[in-house]
Amino acid sequence: MIGSIINWVKKNKLTTFLILIILFLIFKNKGLTSFLSTLNKGDYYLKSEKIRIGGAVPESLYSTSPHETQNRLIIKESYLSLVVKNVFIVQNKILDITKKLGGFMVQSYFDNPQGIASATITVRVPAKNLNQALNDFKKIAVKVVSENLSGTDITEEYTDIEARLTTLYKTKAKFEEIMEKATKVNEILEVQRELINLQQQIDALVGQKKYLEKSASYAKITVYLSTDELSLPYTPSDNWHPKVVFKNAVRSLILTLRKIATILIWTFVYSPLLIPVVIVIYYFWKKTKKVKAQK
Repeated sequence: MIGSIINWVKKNKLTTFLILIILFLIFKNKGLTSFLSTLNKGDYYLKSEKIRIGGAVPESLYSTSPHETQNRLIIKESYLSLVVKNVFIVQNKILDITKKLGGFMVQSYFDNPQGIASATITVRVPAKNLNQALNDFKKIAVKVVSENLSGTDITEEYTDIEARLTTLYKTKAKFEEIMEKATKVNEILEVQRELINLQQQIDALVGQKKYLEKSASYAKITVYLSTDELSLPYTPSDNWHPKVVFKNAVRSLILTLRKIATILIWTFVYSPLLIPVVIVIYYFWKKTKKVKAQK
């Protein structure tokens, strides 16, 4: 067995060399961190505009001119992937910053598998404070792995709701006039049904209108935190670049090797239980095979 391994190594020196380098990077945190810093220099995208990993999003994406703000209703949403020293401490700092800026927490999730802490926290801050919030969040991080900002224009939807409400209010006013003049019971009941139906439609549209107003006035920020860069999400570019593909392939290979190493470690730890089971199964299989041979 050992001899065949040695012969394979002699015949595949380059492959062996690459495997040793990758294994070294996996189990050497400092080496892995410096190596991964080169894996994140590829192209990443933000819908209509590209941004650089670890770089800042253009100021124009954070805010609009006063004229545009008065005429357009925009729902802003941002995503940040941050490497931090202490996930729990940074998570609390983000909540403190959010409260100081007049925002609130939507949801928070914390996980600590195998000592690699990670968390996802979603907050909402006033849209006018989005720029400041993102800058403050990035200041408390060791490294910004990715930054994403998008906006959804809901002006037409909002305008449509207002137009429908105007029509419904006018219609309701006319039915109320008819109600005052109605004398027959059947007419009164029919008008009442129409009024109830109109009021239900109005209430639903008013609720939608308030939801859109609140969504536009408070920007949503989702922050991914981890002490391990590999645990953070990233968004590759739509454009195809061989160099980026190679880096992502190496990143995926490292993750795969880690999973294989984890399986091997678990198998080794449980071997005192597994080996007797395998021996017993092998014994009965051998015995059954022997009995069949005698027949």
